[in-house]
Parts: sequence; C-alpha cells; structure tokens
Amino acid sequence: MAIMSQWAVDISNLSFRYPGNETPSFANLNLQITKGERFGLFGPNGAGKTTLMNLMTGVLSATEGNIMLNGIKVGAHKNRVNKLFGFVPQDFSFYQELSPAENLEFFGAWYGLNRKQISQKTTELLQIMGLEDVRDKPVGQFSGGMKRRVNLAIGVIHNPGILFLDEPTVGVDVQTRHAIINYLLELNKNGTTLIYTSHQLNEAEDLCNHVALMDKGQIMAHDTLDGLLKKHRQPGLEELFLNLTGKHFRDDV
Repeated sequence: MAIMSQWAVDISNLSFRYPGNETPSFANLNLQITKGERFGLFGPNGAGKTTLMNLMTGVLSATEGNIMLNGIKVGAHKNRVNKLFGFVPQDFSFYQELSPAENLEFFGAWYGLNRKQISQKTTELLQIMGLEDVRDKPVGQFSGGMKRRVNLAIGVIHNPGILFLDEPTVGVDVQTRHAIINYLLELNKNGTTLIYTSHQLNEAEDLCNHVALMDKGQIMAHDTLDGLLKKHRQPGLEELFLNLTGKHFRDDV
C-alpha cells in the first residue's frame, strides 16, 4: 500500500558497493526530493550521479537503506514502481529498426496502456516532438537530435509522475535543446517531478529550481539554486560547481 508522502523521492541511509569494489559508492546517503520539483543532480565524473540514478530507477539494488518513489519502496513493488516514473537515459533506449510509432506502441504496451491510449499518446507526442512526417520510418536512419526526441517520447508515453533525465540533450543542436527544455518545463507545470543530471550547467540553470552537488558519493550541497548561489557567493551554477568540487581533471577510469 502506498504511503501518502510529500516526497517524490525519499532516500534514507542508502549504501551501495559494486561487486569486487572495496570502497562503497555510497554510505548512509540521505536525500529527499519534493513532489513537483525541477531537481538537478550534478557532480564531476565519478561522483556517483549515474549510479544514484540507476538505484532510484531500480536498475541497481541498494546494499543497505531504502529508496521510496511517491511512497512506494523501490525493489519491493517493481511493477507498481515502474509505472510511477519515466526514464530518459543518456544511451538511446529504443529499437533502431522500428519506427517512432512502432517504438511507442511497444513501450506503451509494456507500461500497460491500452490500444486507444497508445494511439492517442503516439499522435500527441509525435506532433509535439516534430516527428509526424517520419512516424513510419526506421529510427536508425534519424539524426542524433531526432533520436533524442524519440527517446524522450518513450519516457513520457505513460504520463509518469516522476521523470528521470540523464543527459537528455547531449549532442543536439540549439533548436532541439530549446524545444526539449520547453517541453520539460511544460510537463513540470502539469505536475511531473523532473530529476535531471547533465554536464550542461547553463541549461540546468534554466531548467532546475533545486539542485544537489555530489562528489565522491556524498551530497556536498542541496538547496534551491538561488539559495546555494547566495550562500556560496557565486554568480552561477558553473562557478558554484567549480568552487565546491575543484578545478582538477576528473577522468573516468
């Protein structure tokens, strides 16, 4: 049974360690994200952002602690939890040989939508994403920006209350980025909680009203964007990021 909660995401005493690693990625991490927020999760390479995103979406399982989405525990009620959120990963998550319409039909059915709902949402999303003219062409033939829009459409076809976004605009042109951000803001106005991570910090300032900065598996700062900028006396998110995490190189290994 779902617990009524003000939190879209409630992480308590979270610990996680990859098999074979002596050092845990997280130890006793706590984080709450209020329903309706536009929440940004930022940090240098290796900070733990993608791991945390995968834990929140159930791709990985916590070693210790709990993650609740809208009052339902991740891992305990998988089918129910999966319908609560949408996930737009950095890597393309669709079938390249299928068309946008066919991909949306497949994923809509996977989320439990009926044929009428799938048809209505497919027509709506293809129009919003500017993909009507290519609705029946294989996605593998598309440009990177068009593929990003297909990725996003799949993530929202079931009207999720929470939408996880991992680098949703990487590699796209200015027009596509602008269209995607405006659509995300519209979703948020209609009640969808956005949880976003990216290296596009200028973009993040336009999208996010709350942010958390991570480094080495720990939350370094968590507040409204304006609150953090005032507290640390920084003019923007990029300057705040460098102030808290340093300027030395962070290479993935």
